[in-house]
Amino acid sequence: MTDTRPVALVTGAARRVGAAIARRLHAAGYDLALHCRRSRRELDELIAELEQARPRSTLALQADLAQSEALPDLVDAALERFGRLDAVVNNASSFEPTPLGATTAAQWDELFASNARAPFFLAQAAAAALADARGCIVNLVDIYAERPLPRHAVYSMAKAALLMMTRSLALDLAPQVRVNAIAPGAILWPEAGKSSAEQQALLARIPLQRCGTPDDVASAVLWLLRDAPYVTGEVIRIDGGRSLGI
Repeated sequence: MTDTRPVALVTGAARRVGAAIARRLHAAGYDLALHCRRSRRELDELIAELEQARPRSTLALQADLAQSEALPDLVDAALERFGRLDAVVNNASSFEPTPLGATTAAQWDELFASNARAPFFLAQAAAAALADARGCIVNLVDIYAERPLPRHAVYSMAKAALLMMTRSLALDLAPQVRVNAIAPGAILWPEAGKSSAEQQALLARIPLQRCGTPDDVASAVLWLLRDAPYVTGEVIRIDGGRSLGI
């Protein structure tokens, strides 16, 4: 099936920031191939919501991104369903502490697989289709890619690799494909939770004195995909000024 609407593939789209990105792109007229690993119930609920707004506009994809051989299948499925691919949003991510002295090789592999290896090989699989569409890749990095988070060395390293991948692929895929990144700050509290005191201490370090929202990130994704045709290799910080370090 070939359609004139732009098509985006979004990883980790079932919940939290990924779902906000999906909703924002869909409202802007994108058809969507939406990926999840384990959150299939939430993904199905999201797709039902989007399909009610515009029938035959979504495709559900489920895969473990650590399995590199599955990544070309995601691209192929999107192309088979929609006939084109204009954007890839690498949102899926793993996050856990890795204190020195207690970190395992399995944790290293998991954090690098989701945060660095999968985005690279998904970009590689999608490169030809994106070039045909003069498309764009947006990677979700983190402010900790440049300023490490204590007790999270491996996560910070993996996000730093994704940031460098963004800049490298911006060169390698130019001029047909733009590649950019978004570095969120405090958007949602970790699911493991922070104490009220920890939350207040973090907010005190943010010039805007509040958390951001998933839609702040989603708006930036849409801007990079649709409204920034002369922007590539950039990292947009969505952090309320926290990276200013005041």
